[in-house]
Amino acid sequence: MTGHSSEDLQRIYETRFRASTAYRQAVWRILIQRCFQKYVPKDSAVLDLGCGYGEFINQIQCRSKFAMDLNPDAPERVAPDVKCFLQDCSARWTLEDHSLDLVFTSNFFEHLPDKPSLGRTLDEAYRCLKPTGRLIAMGPNIKYLPGEYWDFWDHYLPLTEASLKEALENRNFRVEECLSKFLPYTMVSGPRYPLLFLRLYLSLPWAWHFFGKQFLLVAVAAKANP
Repeated sequence: MTGHSSEDLQRIYETRFRASTAYRQAVWRILIQRCFQKYVPKDSAVLDLGCGYGEFINQIQCRSKFAMDLNPDAPERVAPDVKCFLQDCSARWTLEDHSLDLVFTSNFFEHLPDKPSLGRTLDEAYRCLKPTGRLIAMGPNIKYLPGEYWDFWDHYLPLTEASLKEALENRNFRVEECLSKFLPYTMVSGPRYPLLFLRLYLSLPWAWHFFGKQFLLVAVAAKANP
């Protein structure tokens, strides 16, 4: 669910990302190699929630790939081996119980219209994850972006790492990692730094404290085996 129609989303993201597609793919390749592939065994089933143009799901190495978005362009942007669902994420997902090893989402929850919508989305993630399956969520932290947060037309829901952690724990997730500061805010309007800078930044966690404006949470679906 979002406050925008699918046609609005199509226009917004085509305008926002068309000039940076190749750079974003290269950035995500490094993020996957350095940060996220370690959570994804090769035989995993992975859903990219709010997949955008597929920068994550197209490049992660796993057995089964799924994506979910409302942007009509999404099915054309994801790779042929990705099954893409065009649906409201706060409605029941077209996936079986305990069918996923990982739900990954980046810069998506802030686009949901309200907290009840986020709650229903988390409930669906929990339902579809296997016992001990993980949810990884990254997004802008309103705590460090009180003004800039609202510079994007499609931002609705302000979150901090603490508020999302509480939401996850109230839905029976166990939060394993909770970073209030991880990546800088945006790759859209900021300078395109050489990729060597990103590799160096990721290797120096102390630098995240100064430049990080996005949270990162890793949570386990703590439930008994079905």
